Amino acid sequence: MDRFFVIVEGKNDAKRLRRFLPESIPIALTYGTPGQDRLARLRLMARHRQVVLVTDADSAGRRIRRLLHEVFPDAWDVYTKPGFNGVEHTPVEYMEGRFRRLGILPLGQWLDDYSSGGSF
Repeated sequence: MDRFFVIVEGKNDAKRLRRFLPESIPIALTYGTPGQDRLARLRLMARHRQVVLVTDADSAGRRIRRLLHEVFPDAWDVYTKPGFNGVEHTPVEYMEGRFRRLGILPLGQWLDDYSSGGSF
């Protein structure tokens, strides 16, 4: 689990993800559009881990994602649907499923529920 490093925009986004991500996966915040100092700090924090970007589907989120991809060109993207009104309002089950599909979380029971016509 310590192979991954998740970056989100704000504290409410981090709280939403922390509901299903284990403590062994660090979550860092951009605090809005990050400046050069914040980007440098995020780079140091990420170290050797696979970076996972989780931003809102709005214009600010897209701008933040572009900036982060300049620093982390190999980062993975986890998207939320525009209709969910941001990461903090996206259903936990939906976000958890996105992380499972990337292999960040084990498939386990979620796959069984999903493949049998569950509500994911």
